[in-house]
Amino acid sequence: MPIEAAAKIAPLHTAGQIVESPFYIPMTGPASRPRRALKHDDTFVVLDSHGDIGASAGGPDGLFNADTRYLARLELALDDVQPLLLGSNLRDDNSSLTVDLTNPDIYRNGQLVLAKDMLHIVRTFFLWHGTAYQRIGLQNHGESAASFDLTLSFDNDFADLFEVRGSRRTRRGTATSRVVGPTEVALEYTGLDDVSRSTAVHFDPKPTRLGPNTATYHFDLEPQQVTSLFVAASCNAQVGVKPAPFFRSLLAHRREMRNFSKGALSIETSNNIFNEVLCQAMADLNMLMTETPQGRYPYAGIPWYSTTFGRDGLITAMQMLWVDPRIARGVLKRLAAFQAKRVDPLSDAEPGKILHEMRGGEMAALREVPFAQYYGSVDSTPLFVLLAGLYVERTGDDETLRELWPAIEAGLAWIDGPGDPDGDGFVEYQRATDEGLQNQGWKDSYDAIFHADGKLAEGSVALVEVQGYVFAAKQLAARLALRMNLPDRASELETQAETLRKNFEEAFWCEELGTYAIALDGAKMPCEVRTSNAGQVLFTGIAREDRARLVAADLMRPHFFTGWGIRTVARGEARYNPMSYHDGSIWPHDNALITLGLARYGLKHSVEAVFKGLFDTATYMDLRRLPELFCGFQREKRRGPTLYPVACAPQAWASATPFTLLEAALGIEFDAARGEIRFRNPRLPAFLNEVILRDLRLGNSTVDLRLRRHNDDVSLEVLRTRGRIQVSIVLTH
Repeated sequence: MPIEAAAKIAPLHTAGQIVESPFYIPMTGPASRPRRALKHDDTFVVLDSHGDIGASAGGPDGLFNADTRYLARLELALDDVQPLLLGSNLRDDNSSLTVDLTNPDIYRNGQLVLAKDMLHIVRTFFLWHGTAYQRIGLQNHGESAASFDLTLSFDNDFADLFEVRGSRRTRRGTATSRVVGPTEVALEYTGLDDVSRSTAVHFDPKPTRLGPNTATYHFDLEPQQVTSLFVAASCNAQVGVKPAPFFRSLLAHRREMRNFSKGALSIETSNNIFNEVLCQAMADLNMLMTETPQGRYPYAGIPWYSTTFGRDGLITAMQMLWVDPRIARGVLKRLAAFQAKRVDPLSDAEPGKILHEMRGGEMAALREVPFAQYYGSVDSTPLFVLLAGLYVERTGDDETLRELWPAIEAGLAWIDGPGDPDGDGFVEYQRATDEGLQNQGWKDSYDAIFHADGKLAEGSVALVEVQGYVFAAKQLAARLALRMNLPDRASELETQAETLRKNFEEAFWCEELGTYAIALDGAKMPCEVRTSNAGQVLFTGIAREDRARLVAADLMRPHFFTGWGIRTVARGEARYNPMSYHDGSIWPHDNALITLGLARYGLKHSVEAVFKGLFDTATYMDLRRLPELFCGFQREKRRGPTLYPVACAPQAWASATPFTLLEAALGIEFDAARGEIRFRNPRLPAFLNEVILRDLRLGNSTVDLRLRRHNDDVSLEVLRTRGRIQVSIVLTH
């Protein structure tokens, strides 16, 4: 998912200095403590491994709600010294974080008054309805009484998320901190947008001393004595109103998370590590899901993208469509509700266009950044139509189709109208103002679209994968039109798709490279660069069979495939940099879509290789969690992959990737009209001997299945069916 890095130019050297994009995310140094994230609806928190906020450098710490930081510091100290870390663990379902600490040797006036490791301190955190809850449990394991002060220091800057990311502002609103009672402090801010924002910090029991930025408890704990205290930081809560109790809220939160998973497919395999990868991925997706008026929506990622993103939500829903099609329904309804109705250059809006992103902070409200409701995405609109078609064919949900049909037609009208301003049949982009994103495909870094000599593409740019999205969208829309009893419209869309296929091959194929150009620039000159974008072309099915096989073979050569995954740009190209954001790094979701393309053209050996590479990557990652991206260095023996420093984790389409890889390997297809599930040329990688799918749903029926690997073959066993459903393996050559 894109770093919005290119309103003018992302960081580059110019005459001995570096010019910064206003949306560039800086990395000034390494994080001195690992970070952990929790999220509930529009609120998320980033804490360090000790459970502190803002106590160590290098992390985007804070409690955030609607793109504003509501707590910038929360630090625990014992007699003014930091406790020692024993361990820090997220609960398996991501509902809470538990941190175990102990005391260091504590001296007063040169005398040791508390030997190390006598106190066990347990900090438990979770989020619920805009409030960050913390319980601090203490037990004295010493043989004598322990007398000490525990101090919590807290503060806030009410920074807009874009400020946290590095944007500089010349003016800000006014902030205050005041004690409003024996157990509560109010941190308040009036922004330049005339909106008042506040954080109520509540303590239970009453602290020994409470100030505007500190709360101190004095404890005299007898041997083995146990005690606890509670802290709650609430976003925009009414002053003086106590938050709901800790344990009641925690139980309600966990109950809600369990309810969300009901009705979804359950997957179990013979590989315990892959099971952990799947469980973490599903927990991350559940955490990123957000209740909206239109339904649940997967927010794109933490910390930078915890909001509605069009492209990311659409692709995540598509990746998870075989697992849980309810995600797609929520995504489609929300994006239809915010589909552009008018022309607005600052937000890059045009009638029929689908949202790129939505922001709720002060800078967006003041239009200091253009992202309040921003439409600078060339691919969200065709992806919307594409997902709508896939969803209806997966579910047979004609009621939702009828509801969405006006939005689908509006999207198609944009594709054929403003999306193709010169009428050449290709959808292209050029930002409407200098404040918008310079590149508007999924690779939206300023330097991501370039020619073989490294020169950046100029003018209106037609991306290769976007033409594939449009082709697939029109094919699917034609079938939707038939369901709507519109045969003439269906015929028109089919003809348009076939015309696009023919023109695409003529304009984008590069014979000398043996692959498709990444784009056509404003002069209709192809950008003849080997990139992973050509792999996404295979996913859409627009590629000619013989050329698809050439593209696939190229993607599996060492200049692309590292052993961990496929690079975004092949080694040897002009701007190749394995440490870059889009010019040589590896993106799990990109690889996932490529594997769907490889499977479409029957190249299951290549699917297996990419699947194994990304599975191996996950085994090296913290929590078995695939990040947004990682560096594109070649795999070496006895060394893991190299991390990218500011990647989001969790990130929605990266979390969905293990499920997409399994989908590509199994070749799973759904035919709602016939009540049939097919596995086309299934092939399991060597690390998976068995896969069990429980509650695989089609319409109102479900089935439990076991698939077993027998060298290159796969057998299928139906364990249980509920309702009328057919399951088969289809072998084609």
